[in-house]
Amino acid sequence: MGALHDGHLSLIRHALQENNEVFVSIFVNPTQFAVHEDLDAYPRTWEEDMRKLQQVQEEHAASTGPNKDSVIRGVFAPTVKVMYPTLPPTSDIAGDGSFVTITPLGSQLEGASRPIFFRGVATVCMKLFNIIQPNRVYFGQKDIQQCVVIKRMVKDFHIPTEVRVIPTTRESDGLAMSSRNVYLGERRRKDAVVLSKALFAARDLYNSGELLGKHIRQAAYDIFSEEALAKRKDGKLGGSGRIEIDYIALSDPDDMRMIKDFQKVDPGRGAILSAAIIVWPVDSPKGDDELDQRSVRLIDNVILEPLKKSFQ
Repeated sequence: MGALHDGHLSLIRHALQENNEVFVSIFVNPTQFAVHEDLDAYPRTWEEDMRKLQQVQEEHAASTGPNKDSVIRGVFAPTVKVMYPTLPPTSDIAGDGSFVTITPLGSQLEGASRPIFFRGVATVCMKLFNIIQPNRVYFGQKDIQQCVVIKRMVKDFHIPTEVRVIPTTRESDGLAMSSRNVYLGERRRKDAVVLSKALFAARDLYNSGELLGKHIRQAAYDIFSEEALAKRKDGKLGGSGRIEIDYIALSDPDDMRMIKDFQKVDPGRGAILSAAIIVWPVDSPKGDDELDQRSVRLIDNVILEPLKKSFQ
């Protein structure tokens, strides 16, 4: 999607280490944005992106690691007309066009909040895979449901491509790197770190041997209450601005099927704990940047790895 940050660059570094030639695609895909979402405002930073790619290439060439002679062979940055040659892309749920849908996987969690999102993701990835025909593709764990959707698509459509999922790159305070973080501003940025803190606390509880879904999820909710609720006089979650929890979900690692509160995580399989929040504009804006703020939706997740036999 462009607006490259260290999370994206981590994927490229992994690709350079594991392949001789790497292609980077940059395309802000309109079919994964609903009408009310931030397509027009999505950051587009082409010159800065190219500078970062050149820097990654130079760092890799100077390294002593594996495949030091591998190169970023090209950047694929198509127009919308190239990617959608027959009909203009639509963001309507029932719109005309050629689409790839992965159900029910693509209609739950993020798919429930953003009904066309995974249809757009699967469709554009199918197109990219057909055009580039890569041996491997690299996705970040932060968008974990997207990773699971793409793995399912590759399996179901017999696409001869390996899907590599690379761990989430985080800021020093734990916030997952995202192109949308630039929208937050300084004050909301400090508040948003509660998302990763909540997930880490729930993961710690699971790692201590807790398996009941209700208790694991509640550990995350407790952090929101402790860290965010105390900051506001109106009793709402948040600090400088209100924070709304969209979901905190415990899911099967293969198909994102929900693990209900009364169910236990299978310690031999583990689970995915994911969450989404909406960070609303600050209550008392200071300066033009805060006056122009819009709500920002952030997602994050942690993997609950299979536990050792002592906990089974």
